[in-house]
Amino acid sequence: MRPLKIITSGAQAAPVEALLPDYAGAVDLAFGSSLGSAHDSIPTRLGEGQRFDIYLLAQTGHEKLGEAGVLSAPFVPLVESRIGAAVAEGDTPPDISTPDALRAALLDAGSVAHAASASGIYLSTIVFPALGIAETMKDKARTIYSERVGRVVARGEAALGFQQMSELIPIPGITIVGSLPPEFDRTFVFGASLGDDPDMQDAANDFLDFLRSERAAEEFARWGLDPIG
Repeated sequence: MRPLKIITSGAQAAPVEALLPDYAGAVDLAFGSSLGSAHDSIPTRLGEGQRFDIYLLAQTGHEKLGEAGVLSAPFVPLVESRIGAAVAEGDTPPDISTPDALRAALLDAGSVAHAASASGIYLSTIVFPALGIAETMKDKARTIYSERVGRVVARGEAALGFQQMSELIPIPGITIVGSLPPEFDRTFVFGASLGDDPDMQDAANDFLDFLRSERAAEEFARWGLDPIG
């Protein structure tokens, strides 16, 4: 049997990579965001005809792909994730504990970076308009494609960066400021959807059971994700 082909968006990438040595089967792991048009995003790959046995992605991404008739298998929720903010190591973390403080931090930052997928879409379409700074942020905020926002911040190419907390935690050279204030602290659900190759269904279900094990729950929690169930 060929290796199990899995693609994961960034939120689940670090714990899944850490768990692979504990899994008995062979896995071919790829990476791509749940949403967006980056060259390696899950929607782009599917549009090019690439197919996988397991898709690990945001629930919102699965819903959009389902509406497009691309993914037909049910969505299996695995973890909840929150957006975090980060600055370069050595920089003074700004206060983002209230909407007013977050607004001031965004306006004071020389440059802002956010992801191209779920967290970045939420910031640009919900948070920035709610704070009354959508037009200003069009010039100041930069969408990061096919790279972790934390790496951009660590290189000094953005003063303040936002991404799912589990995607910031693994990055060296940054200081995590914290989560968004309660008024904007939205929980994002990430999980799995299976591919349609009948020869790989048993292996895919076996891996899905592995991701719902106690061992996997501990690893997800270590990376700032809250296991569901």
